[in-house]
Amino acid sequence: MVEAVGRSLHLVEVVGLSVVVVTRDPVRYWSANQDSARWLAFTHRPGDIVISTRSKHGTTWMQMICALLVLQSAKLPAPLAELSPWLDWRALPLEKVLLQLRAQRHRRFIKTHTPLDGLPLDQRARYIVVARHPLDAAVSMYHQNENLSRQPARQPTAPTRPRPPLRTWLLAWIESDADPRQQPDSLPGVLHHLTDAWRRRGADPVRLVHYDDLRADLEGQMRALAEWLDIRIAEHVWAELVAAAGFSSMQARADLLVPSSSMLNDNAAFFRRGRSGAAAELLFDAELRHYRTRVEQHVPPDLVNWLHRER
Repeated sequence: MVEAVGRSLHLVEVVGLSVVVVTRDPVRYWSANQDSARWLAFTHRPGDIVISTRSKHGTTWMQMICALLVLQSAKLPAPLAELSPWLDWRALPLEKVLLQLRAQRHRRFIKTHTPLDGLPLDQRARYIVVARHPLDAAVSMYHQNENLSRQPARQPTAPTRPRPPLRTWLLAWIESDADPRQQPDSLPGVLHHLTDAWRRRGADPVRLVHYDDLRADLEGQMRALAEWLDIRIAEHVWAELVAAAGFSSMQARADLLVPSSSMLNDNAAFFRRGRSGAAAELLFDAELRHYRTRVEQHVPPDLVNWLHRER
């Protein structure tokens, strides 16, 4: 059982007839859009699925996969953002999100961009972290920022500085030494999120899934996730579920699947490319080697190889 007292987490475990209480302070991740402290008001149920990802690492894809596995139908009963709320998002009143989650009768699958060290981990829940080549995710994030609706139409638009070209922006992103707690989508933030999850696997109910593995073998990855989540699905249903999780199918249903239509200029553009290798098309070999050196300063060698699809 997890109880929140102030900003501390009290992890209560029953061992035989004894109650063991371990207190720790979670890392707080806060920005203008999200606040990890909102998790302290949330009460887990056995079997909850928490999808913990960085931006543009396959969050919506994994939410859709979990929706298909849990509901076992390609026809979603509600928009994906309602079935799988983003609990950290400050744009929605916290009490509204908590009421929505308490009202759900299906197995819950909840979105967060908070790394696992900022969450009240509960051994009864399951935590899925999706990894992607950081450079590809950064390119995707750049294009998504271009697609964001900056302000409601009723408000005057403040003048904005023109964004640098993608290549210039990407090189600056590689050089960033930002604090992951304040800029979690920086390169240090992405690497911290993945390293924390990498070190927890095995000890905690944590599963890492690679974006490229989903692309290469979507059905195999979905079946493996179903087994890990202890979800049994009739064989004749699988083809429909896998097809519904495909890129073209999700792009065609963008209005139902995007996180928030009010945030985007073009819903379909949210699913822009769906494949890897964009960064390698932009950077020279020396720049890619420099990026690799930067990564190796933050990440264990085995994670470096797994993340970049090397054996």
